Amino acid sequence: MATESDKLVVIGRITTVFGVKGWVKIHSYTESVDSFLHYPNYYLEQSGQWQRIEFEQIKRHHKGLVGLVKDIDDRDVAKQQLCQRDIAVAVGDMQTLEQGEFYWYELEGLEVWADSDNSESLLLGKLDHLFETGANDVLVVKPCDGSIDMRERLIPYLPEQVIKNIDMQAGEIRVEWDPDF
Repeated sequence: MATESDKLVVIGRITTVFGVKGWVKIHSYTESVDSFLHYPNYYLEQSGQWQRIEFEQIKRHHKGLVGLVKDIDDRDVAKQQLCQRDIAVAVGDMQTLEQGEFYWYELEGLEVWADSDNSESLLLGKLDHLFETGANDVLVVKPCDGSIDMRERLIPYLPEQVIKNIDMQAGEIRVEWDPDF
């Protein structure tokens, strides 16, 4: 079981069973499906708790992944115990990124500020989460104390075009974005 001091990040989800011998389909949230395969430890969410699980095998299957969890070799048991549950890894097991690169979880909760032409900064809200669209990633900014209004905003994650600066120390993201949009 993961301890409270272990910071875990969700990297995927077991969606459904695959075959009759306990294999499951895994939907990876990682940028590259292959990067899902190289973690030393995985944790499965069960009733609000994180339990360590061991995969006997994980492999690519078409555009996704399939895996066989150790000691589970029956389709019905896999369906009952594994399906529709998140998979996480410890932050300490994640690859160190280059300067200026960020994992999405690191950006969540940062304040999002729009810098206008008259050099006034406006607080749009806090970054709730990001999602992929295929063309580019999108910031979901929700209102917070001090934000200019109570609107949720979807802002494209386009470095140097829309995203002007990410300052982890200050806890903020600076964007070039019309606050009326």
